[in-house]
Amino acid sequence: MKAPVIAIIILLAVLIGRGGLYVVNEAEQAIVTQFGKPVGDVIGPGVHFKLPFVQNVNRFEKRILKWDGDPNQIPTKDKKFIWVDTTARWRISDPLLFYTSVATERGAQSRLDDIIDSVVRDAVSSRLLVELVRGSNYKPQEGNIERFEVDGVEIPPDQLVGREEILSILLERARASTPEYGIELLDVQIKRINYVEQVRTRVYERMINERKKVAAQYRSEGEGEKAEILGQMQRELKEISSEAYRKVLEVRGGADAEAAAIYANAYNQDKDFYAFLRTLESYKKSINENGKLIISTDSDYYRYLKSAK
Repeated sequence: MKAPVIAIIILLAVLIGRGGLYVVNEAEQAIVTQFGKPVGDVIGPGVHFKLPFVQNVNRFEKRILKWDGDPNQIPTKDKKFIWVDTTARWRISDPLLFYTSVATERGAQSRLDDIIDSVVRDAVSSRLLVELVRGSNYKPQEGNIERFEVDGVEIPPDQLVGREEILSILLERARASTPEYGIELLDVQIKRINYVEQVRTRVYERMINERKKVAAQYRSEGEGEKAEILGQMQRELKEISSEAYRKVLEVRGGADAEAAAIYANAYNQDKDFYAFLRTLESYKKSINENGKLIISTDSDYYRYLKSAK
């Protein structure tokens, strides 16, 4: 065989190998199309062969994908306008159907926009705002009575559901429309709920007023407790003072009684000396440098001075 022929054969083999062999990794799934139409079954991970120049390989993600919708302004059942931001997780469950219905991930995202946005809008507009923001295990505080009205009709609290139940219903309804596109919807979640600007301002004002009301109530309760504590303190202080004064009188009375007993005992031992001593003490207290005492010389007050002559 001549060298040019061998070279041509090698070149054709290389071209066929490069155009015919392909690899699908573990995170992918693929289908082969021939002139735009699918050929064969879904292809899993590994090395595979296709007809070069005639067949093409279309690869699709096998992993879970994320969908993020644009925030929508939706009115709730109780006529409160809110912004709702939603996200979802999905995966390609049937690549052949996926390719023939939406072709690409961008096409799938667009189709999910229509499905999920519609379901979310229906779910939000048919529920009260309180049902969207609180959990299913919510219980009102003891003594707090909740009342909800829509167009003048009161709704019993036991008929309300929580956010988890709403999301479960939302997922079920959205999931019913995705299998026809080869898509499996795994989860739908509301990332964020917020009031529109004009409503948000009124809500903030109401929240501030409610907090002020609660603060005023706490201050009032605090003042009441303060008055009660001060009253109790004054009562205890009076009781302590009264008890202390009683003990002082008892001690003072006992001391006076003891002093009187000592004086009486001393007087009984030597009456003359005791009278003399008490008289000298009275002299000391009544006669001073600048004072004058005018009294008759016959008075008993000077009897000891007279007897001293």
